[in-house]
Amino acid sequence: MSFKAAFARIFGAGKPATEKSAPLGSARRKGGSAMEQGFLVFEQTGDVISAERLLRKQGFAVEVKAPPAALRKGCDMVVVCPIMAHLKIRALLEKEGLHPLDYVPVSDPLLAPVSLFQVTDFGKWFMVRAANMKVTVEKESGRIVNVSGGGCPDVPYLAGLLLGKSLDEADEPRLYGKTLCSYALQRAFEEAKRVWRG
Repeated sequence: MSFKAAFARIFGAGKPATEKSAPLGSARRKGGSAMEQGFLVFEQTGDVISAERLLRKQGFAVEVKAPPAALRKGCDMVVVCPIMAHLKIRALLEKEGLHPLDYVPVSDPLLAPVSLFQVTDFGKWFMVRAANMKVTVEKESGRIVNVSGGGCPDVPYLAGLLLGKSLDEADEPRLYGKTLCSYALQRAFEEAKRVWRG
């Protein structure tokens, strides 16, 4: 089932995205109904990655997150961006051949995208998951003890480069990987560094 079809099935086809429902946190300004953020939905994860790179290069404040839990299908990602910049962003993407399926303003808690990362504490170790890629690290030394997940052909190679090395000495996966899994592994690697350094 496509993202659009799932969205329509769960929330009702043709339902206005700006319906009067309470937004998350400070999304609704006092005295008005302006929402600050929404997310772009794409057909393929590769388009999300390309859109993120392009928009950041152009100076837009965007972030890749997981879609709302009710609409998640596995390795999905969406691009979160300011609602005020939506039209400019969409025009830029279309010009570069990237065609979002939809733009969804965050007008309801059920529509809020969530962090791409999940961190699990195992006592002496912690694991960071980004999409379907997971990196497990020894807390005391920062040594990478396991890399798992994904189904891309470069995952075993990348895992071999990371295993046994500390987060400070290991090369970033993006230097060697070219697949969607390597992108997710890079994000997990970056988050693991952030968590380990506190």
